[in-house]
Amino acid sequence: MGIMCERSAPADEDDSHVFDLEGLSDAQVTGEACVVCHARWPRPRQPLGTLPDGTPVYGCAECARLAADHRPDPFDPQLLATP
Repeated sequence: MGIMCERSAPADEDDSHVFDLEGLSDAQVTGEACVVCHARWPRPRQPLGTLPDGTPVYGCAECARLAADHRPDPFDPQLLATP
């Protein structure tokens, strides 16, 4: 499985993640397989982040949906700091 190593920009500017090349297959790096689950068919089309050089990586619809469901909401009251 690819490892997300850092956010590429502050959350208010960009919500993509940079994936570490270590552990990714050639098919995942070239967009032929989902960067999360390795599925090849249907070909992954959902952008899930980038490689360190800025090349986009893609995920299958199911993994993209799961990633979106687990993205923190910046306005969630549990995440807001209070004095």
